[in-house]
Amino acid sequence: MNITKNYTEKELTLSVEGHIDTITSQELEKEINEEMGNFNSLVMDFTNLEYTSSAGLRVLIATQKKLKTEDIPMVIKNVNDAVGEIFRMSGFDKVLKIE
Repeated sequence: MNITKNYTEKELTLSVEGHIDTITSQELEKEINEEMGNFNSLVMDFTNLEYTSSAGLRVLIATQKKLKTEDIPMVIKNVNDAVGEIFRMSGFDKVLKIE
């Protein structure tokens, strides 16, 4: 998994490439936590994300809960069909903001 960070003003975009699994989800969570307090909105760009496991879903839900208490929006963009199906099957498409 590769993560690219890009700031536009106070909006952080994290572009995630590859797979989010049990091991890499910890890296994703660490990257997000290191940036907490530095942004007013978070965009997760999944253009090049091929797969996410339940560990990745857990990180996304936990991040959304943290940000919601601060009134910071989080959106997931550019989800391919395979990852979108994982979101639909798990019901996360109804909980997360996916564009």
